Amino acid sequence: MQNEPDLRLEEMVLNMGPQHPSAHGVLRLVLHLDGEMIVSVDPSIGYLHRGFEKLAENRTYLQFFSMLSRLDYLAGFFMEWTYVRCIEGLMEIGPPPRAEYLRVIAGELNRIISHHMAIGDYLLNLGAVTPVLWTFRDREDVLDLLEMLTGQRMMYNYARVGGVRYDLPDGFEEQCRKFLRRFPVMIDEYEQLITGNEIFLARSLGMGVITAEQALDYGLSGPNLRASGVAMDLRRHDPYSAYPELDFDIPTGASGDSFDRYKCRIEELRQSVRIIEQALDALPGGPVNMRIPPMLRPPAGAIYRAVETGRGEWGNYLVSDGSLRPYRLKMRDSCFVALSTMPKILPGHNIADVVGIAGSLDLIMGAVDR
Repeated sequence: MQNEPDLRLEEMVLNMGPQHPSAHGVLRLVLHLDGEMIVSVDPSIGYLHRGFEKLAENRTYLQFFSMLSRLDYLAGFFMEWTYVRCIEGLMEIGPPPRAEYLRVIAGELNRIISHHMAIGDYLLNLGAVTPVLWTFRDREDVLDLLEMLTGQRMMYNYARVGGVRYDLPDGFEEQCRKFLRRFPVMIDEYEQLITGNEIFLARSLGMGVITAEQALDYGLSGPNLRASGVAMDLRRHDPYSAYPELDFDIPTGASGDSFDRYKCRIEELRQSVRIIEQALDALPGGPVNMRIPPMLRPPAGAIYRAVETGRGEWGNYLVSDGSLRPYRLKMRDSCFVALSTMPKILPGHNIADVVGIAGSLDLIMGAVDR
């Protein structure tokens, strides 16, 4: 009997992206596969790199404002908020109380539309079309509010050193409260459609588990950290702006899987409604900005400030040499940290689970590739 030829098994290397329809931006994942099982993952980034940190050194403090919303373009106001907090810290000034509350309102509205995209796009990655249509339907209402408040629907340019650009326009509070009364019912509808769906549960429970220890070791923040059971939120643990005067809960998960990351974002939508309602109720009178020099020259020094965005901690390390331009601006992005966990959490899963787990991390490559 003729001997059977020796069979040689080897891994398949598959490039997912950078132009993959389910990628959250131009992300390339080099997958090493044993059949359909993932053996290892090598994330490859840089396809969207625009050099924001270096560009800041060649523009005045005020000229750089228009670029900030283009980093995490789904939550651009948080980028502006962090930057002005750094400058205000160096100059040892603070905005008027009314401006602080307006910043909170703008930030929480921005958090809602960010989570709308995170939830809708995540479910679309898993093949569910209705959730993304519903979240985008309600997202339009919030974009209308942000357009009333800032004049823009995406690139806001609303924050200013010492305050905000505009006060509340006529009709904004009425329209905002109308949305806040209706939106909790919509969140309940999201849950009725998604949370108990057996297909969704099969694709999310136990997928991409990140333990609390791993989350802390990697430096995760935001919903990706809180889903692992760590109740860390800068609004509470490093309080800033008007948040110390507002009451809200910090949703957490227990398993650190894709389902818990989804569930944390759902609950944070409800908390944002609470925060905005309280901010509108307690909104003080007075000016919304303070007089500052037309050409900013913060005193020499270095400072780090961070805010809690929809994706976690966004921080700026700003170094001033006393000139009109930043000497150095270093940005800390939570998406870059979340992306670094993929080689740890993806091996052992099937290739079909890659897009689901990546979607649950809510990556925005505009912030990763700065």
